[in-house]
Amino acid sequence: MFAVFIAAALLTGGVSALVTLPGMKEYMSEAVKPALSPPGAVFGAVWTLLYTLMGISAAKIYLSDSPDRWRALTVYALQLAVNFLWSIFFFGIALYGFALIWLALLLLLTVIMTAMFDRIDRCAGLLQLPYIAWLCFALYLNFAVWLLNR
Repeated sequence: MFAVFIAAALLTGGVSALVTLPGMKEYMSEAVKPALSPPGAVFGAVWTLLYTLMGISAAKIYLSDSPDRWRALTVYALQLAVNFLWSIFFFGIALYGFALIWLALLLLLTVIMTAMFDRIDRCAGLLQLPYIAWLCFALYLNFAVWLLNR
C-alpha cells in the first residue's frame, strides 16, 4: 500500500512538472530571481523527497483504523490538487501574484492536513513538517519573484 501512495504522489508531481516544463525553462532563463534561490536541480530533489514523505504519510493514515481517516485523506487529496495547480499558475502562465495567493492556500491546507494526520498517527504528522518548511520557503521565493518581475 505504501508503494501505491508514494507512486500516486510522485506521479502528481511528475505530471505537474511535465505540463509546466516549457514555462519552467523560460522562468529559469528569463525571470529575475531573489537571493537565496537554489539552483534548479535542488527543486527536483527536494520535491521528490517531499512527495515520497507525503505518500508514506497518506498510506499510514489509510492503513489506520481511525474514523477520521477519510476526512484526513480528503484534505490530503485537496492539497495535492492545489499543489499541482500552483505549478501551472506560477510556471505555466507566470501569474506570480495569483500563484502567491494560491501558495498561501496550499500552506493553509497543508497545515490543516498535518494537524489531522498528527491526531491519527503522530509519525504521519511529523513526516509533513519538511513539506511545511519548504512551502514557507517557497512562499518567500514566490513573493520575491512577484516583486522582482512586476
